Amino acid sequence: MWKRSGHQPKIKAEDGPLAGQFEVLGSVPEPAMAHPLELSELESFSVFEDIRLHIREVGAQLVKKVNAIFQLDITKDGKIILQWTIDLKNGSGDMYPGPARLPADAVFTIPEPVFMELVLGKMNPQKAFLAGKFKVSGKVLLSQKLERVFKDWAKF
Repeated sequence: MWKRSGHQPKIKAEDGPLAGQFEVLGSVPEPAMAHPLELSELESFSVFEDIRLHIREVGAQLVKKVNAIFQLDITKDGKIILQWTIDLKNGSGDMYPGPARLPADAVFTIPEPVFMELVLGKMNPQKAFLAGKFKVSGKVLLSQKLERVFKDWAKF
């Protein structure tokens, strides 16, 4: 147990570090994301923009049905080149580039060609997952709800 005492240490301004005593640790490394001008060259970028517009239109309905946050990490040669978050848990839904602002319920790591085949309906998501074509961390069963979102978008 902690004992409470009446003694409070007094800190004086001159007790702090002197000028020049700080160590420079270096800059924060840039994330492994493509330069914004290069994003438009990716096939998946235009698909994400279309899905984003669809979510803005019907997001409130999707939030009621899905109630989850998904983070999609699109890779090329094993490196993340694009990150998008689909928030269908809060407000009227949102989709934005970058990592999830709140903890994601499921994180998908998908190579871009596989992602394109999935959203265009050329590949079965369950078979692709079982074949190891992409990875899911978090609540794997929520991927079925994300599949519905993509199917709704494809009809749109």
